[in-house]
Amino acid sequence: MKQELSILIPAYNSICTGIVERLLKQCEAREKTHGDFAYEIIVADDHSPHTAAIEANRAIAQMPHCRFIEKETNTGSAATRNFLADESRYEWMLFLDCDMEIASSDFIDNYMDCDHQGVVNGGIVIAQGPKGNLRYLYEKACEPNHTAEMRQKRPYHSFRSTNFMIERRIMQQCRFDERFKKSGYEDVLFGKQLKKNGIEMHHIDNPTVMTDFESNADYMDKIDRSLQTLYTFRTDLRGFSQLITLNDNIHLGIVRWMLRMLHRCVECAERKNLCSQHPSLKVFNLYRIGRYLTINH
Repeated sequence: MKQELSILIPAYNSICTGIVERLLKQCEAREKTHGDFAYEIIVADDHSPHTAAIEANRAIAQMPHCRFIEKETNTGSAATRNFLADESRYEWMLFLDCDMEIASSDFIDNYMDCDHQGVVNGGIVIAQGPKGNLRYLYEKACEPNHTAEMRQKRPYHSFRSTNFMIERRIMQQCRFDERFKKSGYEDVLFGKQLKKNGIEMHHIDNPTVMTDFESNADYMDKIDRSLQTLYTFRTDLRGFSQLITLNDNIHLGIVRWMLRMLHRCVECAERKNLCSQHPSLKVFNLYRIGRYLTINH
């Protein structure tokens, strides 16, 4: 039975007091029933520009077993996760995204009582989102692939840093690549590193809940940034991205040229649809393919 847990939450422009309070309540209940349970909750703010979120999160430092760290510079989510790992002290580390919700009353128990070693990924479920919200429509369409059964079919490809537990010795061996300065694909490369190093990877149904869905325009800006990141690190991520595989399988230069020209002709119309109140997932998939093929051309 696992007896030590560091809960680590990287924060950026988000108020985390609610999720910390729910986690703390579950940890306190486990401590009462398992006297040898040791735990801590550490939130690190990655120099958020929204000072209201930082001010609200300072209340975390007054909660028992909790710390709130304000970083002096913005280094990105990958570096912040490594920083949190270095600040922690217990055998097991549970990384959670700050904008998720804890729905299960036995969330902590499910992790601590599982028999798995190495890395344990709990998954996510998608809450009801705003009508016509592109992020919600995309995540909801992907939700059938988020079950533990589906994720375990390709355990390393299915790794997401949103909600996972990892042994300290493994986190010391495999670090998040700090070249990734923005959120996007650093967890994909981390999953690839875990596979390369032969680390045990297990998926269980112990999800957090996605409840935060940015506007369509903001989500499209995020998609553009993530596609640029994907292109920049295409050599490192090869074999773990369908877009890179698709690109690599287009061997004729004339075909690439035609696809780029087609995207440039329809890009404005596609983006207009995707930022509207009635976005199409088919258009979204075509946009991502075309956008990736035209980067740096």
